[in-house]
Amino acid sequence: MLSKLSHAIARKRVAILLCIGLMAMPVFVQAKQLIVVTDNESTTTNIKAADLAAIFNARIRAWQDGRKITMVMRDPGSADAQLILRRVLDLTPDEARALIKSHPGVVVVGGSDEEILRIVSSTRGAIGIIDLYSLTKDVHVVKIDGKLPMEPGYLLKGN
Repeated sequence: MLSKLSHAIARKRVAILLCIGLMAMPVFVQAKQLIVVTDNESTTTNIKAADLAAIFNARIRAWQDGRKITMVMRDPGSADAQLILRRVLDLTPDEARALIKSHPGVVVVGGSDEEILRIVSSTRGAIGIIDLYSLTKDVHVVKIDGKLPMEPGYLLKGN
């Protein structure tokens, strides 16, 4: 009889833990909010999605003021890069790796948002994409097609 009681208590504990886990799940599946950042000296405040794709495909290599563009991006295999590859570049991870290898110095890979921020903030003409919640005062946020992060229709919102 004691084992039946302890088994019932154990099942209730499992059920309670399962309920707690399900309630906490929305925290873990929130949509990623990526943003485009440039160095603080940049005068670029808005960029068209097509131009962003051309920059990250290395078809546009200089800003309007003539400064050389340095693209700073995550490893193409990372979760953040998947959204960028799908929504902006229309590339597979292998195609993105080939692009990076074929443009040494033009495309720089950062291992984390902190590293991307460090490179962008210290490199004149740099542009990168980071998570909104990693943003610091060391970089400048750029609108995409006139929209800022959190506005409806923003290009880089998603999982």
